[in-house]
Amino acid sequence: MSPRLAVHTTAQSDAVHPQSLHWRRAGRGPDDCFDYRTVSQGRVESACQNTTMPDSPTRSRRTGFAVFLIVAGALGLLAAFELSLEKVLVLADPGHIPSCNVGILVSCSTNLGSWQGALFGFPNPFIGLMAWPVVITIAVAMLAGARFDRWFWIGLNVGVLGALVFVGWLIAQSIYVLGVLCPWCMLTWAVTIPVFWALTLYNLREGHIPASARIRRLAGGWLSWVPLITVVCYAVVVLLAQAQMNAIPRVLIDLQNLFR
Repeated sequence: MSPRLAVHTTAQSDAVHPQSLHWRRAGRGPDDCFDYRTVSQGRVESACQNTTMPDSPTRSRRTGFAVFLIVAGALGLLAAFELSLEKVLVLADPGHIPSCNVGILVSCSTNLGSWQGALFGFPNPFIGLMAWPVVITIAVAMLAGARFDRWFWIGLNVGVLGALVFVGWLIAQSIYVLGVLCPWCMLTWAVTIPVFWALTLYNLREGHIPASARIRRLAGGWLSWVPLITVVCYAVVVLLAQAQMNAIPRVLIDLQNLFR
């Protein structure tokens, strides 16, 4: 092909595809900027730019999951803050009576004063003060469109699994050893359990945790059942407390005395 013919052909191509000159100058081809969402639209301002399409179902699911983590993290942080505050007040004044002492069974003084309440050499609530802000920050980053690598999600899942194991141990200690139910501790239990299930099923569905296609589909279906799974877990804890401590009528008595 002669140089003159090549120049003529290039000019015709640019006339037919006005944006091809921009792609050529940028060192890219039209396929590099192809956006399937713009195919059915009559007016597109520029390649790879479409602000009129609604969010995809995947984006909506990510948003719902992020909002859930923010709410759960905020509740967990509240419980950790209140327990930490009461611990500091007790250390400053041994005669201080924590506001979470509702009655004989529902109380936090025993937990705060026990060795179980400072398993690692410092008050357990301090762990929540460090951990729950991490969960909240990750959720806010997700709302902003942040994407994390697989190792990040696996690491987060391992951390939440450790939290669940720790919470399970604390539940057993409260019911079978200490014989009391701490209100703020129970709030921590109440949010840790659904966070573990939701995060694990989310990671399985998204493929962050290596699994077969069948497991990923099942995890996606089970994710909508997290509220029911959580209620079942709560029911197990209540039944254990009732069998060991006759908890239900005693809690009701403490609540009646509180509001008298």
